[in-house]
Amino acid sequence: MKDAKVGYYLVVMASIIIILAGIKSAVTVLVPFLLSLFIAIILSPMYQFLKRKHFPDFLALSVVILGFVVFLGLIASLIGTSIQDFSSNIDNYSEKLNAYYVSLSLYLQDFGLDIQLDEIYTLFNSKQIMLYASSFVKGISSVFTNGFVILLTVIFMLMESTTFSKKIDFADKDKATSVHIHRILDKIKEYMMIKALISFATGVVVWIALKVIGTDYAFLWAVLAFLFNFIPNIGSILAAIPAVLITLVQLGGMNAFMVATLYIAINVIIGSIIEPKVMGKGLGLSTLVVFLSLLFWGWLLGMVGMLLSIPLTIMAKIVLDDNKNTRWVSVLLGSGVKL
Repeated sequence: MKDAKVGYYLVVMASIIIILAGIKSAVTVLVPFLLSLFIAIILSPMYQFLKRKHFPDFLALSVVILGFVVFLGLIASLIGTSIQDFSSNIDNYSEKLNAYYVSLSLYLQDFGLDIQLDEIYTLFNSKQIMLYASSFVKGISSVFTNGFVILLTVIFMLMESTTFSKKIDFADKDKATSVHIHRILDKIKEYMMIKALISFATGVVVWIALKVIGTDYAFLWAVLAFLFNFIPNIGSILAAIPAVLITLVQLGGMNAFMVATLYIAINVIIGSIIEPKVMGKGLGLSTLVVFLSLLFWGWLLGMVGMLLSIPLTIMAKIVLDDNKNTRWVSVLLGSGVKL
């Protein structure tokens, strides 16, 4: 009996490895599909709302897709201008940051701490720090080079969303499986919608605050805050690094401190107070799981995997939590607040 159980677990582990290898080899196809899926989930409530208002299918779909394309085009044009201008000035910002390193080294020497500049440069490569934010946004933007394919897939997914539920109900005569699937899909849709709205609000708050303070490329850092807000606990910290450094070299230490305080306040208010109340504490992930999922999905799917790491893990947690045989895995992934 014990040998049979060991053999079963070995088969499961081998199956997981084979599946992951298949996903890794099909990443060029899978990444656009996942992006299309998440975009369709976010746009579907608007599409369903227009249909409930007796809009014809074609008109409702056209309004939603046209609005999305116009919004995305506007964002892309603003980001493109910011990234191009930022990249051309990055050496200037890097030199100013290095000057702060020199000042910091001299300041610490007054307290008897002799820290070599080479050690600081090794730990904090100023140019790399300044580049990582724009390279991340560029990496996300490069995925949309297959924009037509993604857009077409989103259209077909939205069209299918109206009949997909009926197909599930028709295929499952006893209704037990269909209820189970509907509950999982509703939880995933609710999470994605709320997370997208909260992330958008976070981006708007960051943009307004940075514009008031006078930080360069405020819109670029706002978009970065929107994207990184999908990563709880550590996302806002990662998004804050380039904004704080830019403010430091541009406006000085006091303004940089204000920006850092702003991001900390956003992380505490939105991440620790608003989100748990709106979403429910049961959907929380532990900080360790957040970090490991970021590494895992980033390795498996690349830059987009890092962006979608938490939604994908949350989806897996919802599915696991809805089955009593796998609920223990969901508990291990969770934050432990319910315990």
